Amino acid sequence: MVHHEWSLPDGASAPSRRLAAALREARIASAEQTGVVVELREAEIARLDILHEMLAPLFAEVPTGIELFDPGVSGGETPRLWVDAVAHVAMGRDRRTYRFLQDTRSGRKVRAETADVREMAEAVTRYVAQRLVERERTLSGDPPEPAAEAAWRPPRRR
Repeated sequence: MVHHEWSLPDGASAPSRRLAAALREARIASAEQTGVVVELREAEIARLDILHEMLAPLFAEVPTGIELFDPGVSGGETPRLWVDAVAHVAMGRDRRTYRFLQDTRSGRKVRAETADVREMAEAVTRYVAQRLVERERTLSGDPPEPAAEAAWRPPRRR
C-alpha cells in the first residue's frame, strides 16, 4: 500500500489527518472488496448459466401448451436459476455447491445439494418429471396422493 504525506489544513490537528488517511484506506479497501464480490457473483451466475444450458434440451421436450416451467437465471443479490414458480437452484455459501430449493406450504425444502453439475441436472430432471405426473393426475381427476391429501384441509365454515 502506498502512503502519502499529507499537509495539515490550517487549524487541523494530527488526529483529523489520521482520520482522513484512515477514511481513504477504508474507501480503497471497500472498492477492492466490491470488486471481489462482483467477481464472485459473476462466477455464481456463470455456474448457473452452465446448468441452464445443460437443462435446455429437457425443457425443449416438455409438450407445448404446458406452461408449468419458465427456466431462467435471475441476477439480484442472490442469483438463481428458476425452474418454475416455486423451485430454483442457487449456489451454496462455498459458491461451488448447487442447491435445488423448493418453496412449500411448510417452508423451503432442499431437494438436492451437490457440487456436480450433472447430478444437479438429474435432480432437476426428476423434479420436472414429478411435476408433469402431478399435472396429469390433477387433470384426470385421480385422487391426490395420501401425503398431499393429509396436508390439505378444507376451510371451515362459520
